[in-house]
Amino acid sequence: MHSDVSLARLKQFPLLMWILLIGDFITRGSFYMVWPFLAVILYERFGISATEVGLILSSAALISVFIGFIGGALSDRFGRHQLMFASGIMYVASFCLLAEVDTVFGFIVVITSCSIAKAIWDPPTSALIADIVPDSKTRELALQSRYFIVNVGAAIGPMVGVWFGLTGQQSSFYITAGAFATLLVMLQLAFKYHGQIRTSSAKAPTRFKQTLSILGQDKLLQCLILANVLCMLIYAQMDTTLIQYLTRAEVPDLLALISSLILTNALVIISSQFLLLKMMAGLTLETRIQIGLVMLAISQFWLAVNPLEFFWGWIGAIALMSLAEAILFPTMNVHIDRLAPENLRGAYFGAASFYSLGYAMAPFLGGVVLDWLGGFWLFAAGALLCLVVIYLYAILPKMTRPDFEKLTSQVKELG
Repeated sequence: MHSDVSLARLKQFPLLMWILLIGDFITRGSFYMVWPFLAVILYERFGISATEVGLILSSAALISVFIGFIGGALSDRFGRHQLMFASGIMYVASFCLLAEVDTVFGFIVVITSCSIAKAIWDPPTSALIADIVPDSKTRELALQSRYFIVNVGAAIGPMVGVWFGLTGQQSSFYITAGAFATLLVMLQLAFKYHGQIRTSSAKAPTRFKQTLSILGQDKLLQCLILANVLCMLIYAQMDTTLIQYLTRAEVPDLLALISSLILTNALVIISSQFLLLKMMAGLTLETRIQIGLVMLAISQFWLAVNPLEFFWGWIGAIALMSLAEAILFPTMNVHIDRLAPENLRGAYFGAASFYSLGYAMAPFLGGVVLDWLGGFWLFAAGALLCLVVIYLYAILPKMTRPDFEKLTSQVKELG
C-alpha cells in the first residue's frame, strides 16, 4: 500500500483527532523544556556516574514497558477513553512531584511514575486514532501527523524555555503538568462531541491469556518487535548517552550544544517528514524502512569519528540521524496498524510498547560502554547493530502469522 499526502485527507480528520494533535503539541512542547536535561540535573546535583544515571532511567523505562503492554490489551476490553484519563491524571501528579523532588530516591520513584504514565497513555491513544479514522490511507496520514506535531512541540519547547529562562530548570515540570491537565479537559469535551467510537464487530478476547496466545503465534510481529527494539536501542543514545558523553568531555558551550542538537533534530523532522513521505510514496513500507536504516548506520559512524570540539560536526551527524528518524519512526505505528486485527488493535499497539525495551536498556548499556570503552565504541557498535536490524527487516516476509478468522470464531465460542 502506497502513501497519500493531501489536504483532502487532512480535512477528513474528525475533531477528536485535531484535539489529540493540539494536545500533543502543548504537552510535548513543555515536556522538552526540561526532560532532555534530566541526566545533566542528576549529574550536577548528585555527582552520580554515567552508569548510575543510565540505571535509573533504564529501570524506570523497563518497568513501564510491561505495564504499557497490559494497558493496550485492557483498552480493547474497557475502552480507550478510560485508560487515557487514568494515565493522564497520573501524568499530572508525576510532573508536579518531579518539580519538587530533591533526593536521588525521590527522582527514581517519580521518574518511574512518569514512565508508567507514558506507557499506559501511548497504546490506547494510537489505537484510538485507528478507531476514529476508518480509511487506511487517511489513518496513515493521521499517525504521521501525530509524530510530526510531537516534533513541532519538541522544537518550540526548548526555544520558549530559553527565552523565559526555563530550560533545564526543575520547576518547569509544573508547566508540563498544567499542559496535561489542559489536554484532559479538552479530551473530555471532544469525546462528548464525537459520540460513540466505532469499534470492530469481532469480539476482543476476554482473557489476557487468549490475547497472549494469539500474539505468541504471530512470528512476524515478534521479529518486527526485535528489529525495532534494536533500532530504539541505537537511536536512544542520542537522548541519553550522547548528552552524558558531551557533559563528561566538557565540550565548549555544553548547554548551547545540547539545545542545538535537540532543535536540529526537531527542525529536520518538521521540514522533511512530509516531503520524504511524498518522495517515497511509490515505495513499500519495508523499502522506506531499509533506506532509513542505512542513513541511521552512517550517522552512527559519523558520531563515532567526530572530533569533540567540532560543533558543526555534531549538528551534521544529528541532522542525518534525524532524517533517518523521519523515515523510520512514523512508520512503526503505521506498520502495527496494518498488521493488527481490528478487535486486537489495543493489544498490538500494546505489544509495540516492547519497542521501548531498546529505549529502556539504552541509558544503562550506553552508560556502561561509555564508562568502560568510550564514545567511539559506543557509536561504532550502533552502526554495526544497524546491519542486524536491516537483516531482520529483510526476513520479515518469511515469518508466519495466525489465522485470525479462525481465532475470532474460537473467541466467540468461548465468550
